[in-house]
Amino acid sequence: MSSSTLRTPLQLEPALISIVPRRDTRRNALVAGVSAAVALTLLLIVAFHGYIAWMVAYPYVAPVLSNPMEAKGLKYQDVTFPSLSGRTTVSGWYIPAAAGQSAKSESDRTIVLSHGYGANREENWVPMYDLASLLNRLNYNVLMFDYGYASKEYRAPATGGWEESQQLLAAVDYVRSEGSKEVVVWGFSMGAGTALQAALQTDRIDAMILDSTFVASPDTLFENVRNIIDLPRFPSLPLIEKLLPLWTGVDFNKIPAEKVMNTSYSIPIYMIHGTMDAKASYQSSESIFGKQTNPLSREWIVSGGQHELLFRQHPKEYIQRAALFLSQVNQSLENGDGLKA
Repeated sequence: MSSSTLRTPLQLEPALISIVPRRDTRRNALVAGVSAAVALTLLLIVAFHGYIAWMVAYPYVAPVLSNPMEAKGLKYQDVTFPSLSGRTTVSGWYIPAAAGQSAKSESDRTIVLSHGYGANREENWVPMYDLASLLNRLNYNVLMFDYGYASKEYRAPATGGWEESQQLLAAVDYVRSEGSKEVVVWGFSMGAGTALQAALQTDRIDAMILDSTFVASPDTLFENVRNIIDLPRFPSLPLIEKLLPLWTGVDFNKIPAEKVMNTSYSIPIYMIHGTMDAKASYQSSESIFGKQTNPLSREWIVSGGQHELLFRQHPKEYIQRAALFLSQVNQSLENGDGLKA
């Protein structure tokens, strides 16, 4: 045997030498391609849920289209004040009870209107101007204001009532500074849930009327997102929970939803809710009312009623019931009976 045909054990045919690296290169390219595809998919999923979280934090709100004078011939004052936390600024309209005669209020009773999520102070579907006009004729001053997520001048993210409660508390302090001895908060949807959060923190609210109450929590917020786009609970809910603080600066798990649901408030509360409410279960209002012990507290569950449309659907009965409640609150305060349970 010639020496040219001898091979060591590690020697390979030239053809095999070229095959092995090619197979490794193809395998590496395949792994790299799959990894890139997985990474891109995960990035797109996170980006998509980040966009959903941004939409929750900054909902579209139509601009303010009118004012109390144009809508109902009510004189008003533009007002601006900082939230109680100092983090945001609040702007709104103060409508004195005697606005038909002068710009100075002759009443020491005020209703603070607390609008819902995705709306501004006008909240036309309530309709808020009609309500403000009726209250004005009942000799109440009225404060209509925008929460931060609805404000054009002082835009701030929606926080499920965390910062909004500070804005509402500042609104209550403002009307107190204007001489109001009786302050009632009239809230709608998340504006009602925000009122409940605010009432945990102050004794300067004398009573509340709460229409279509929506108590914000990660679960309730997610269910409302699903009304717009059907997302799986996992991984969507955990992702949105993690991403929301990037836009809001607030961990939504800190919202005192459980405390709101289980507190017996010392002040009178009138819970109003419809059985056909697709955004907030009427059972939640029933549950909250079930905890109340103040003798003036009331509940009206409207058969077939829809979210925030109860005034529009039953205007006469709605006003009669609300006016009776307000007169009982006012009489109790004037008699010095006290409103605390």
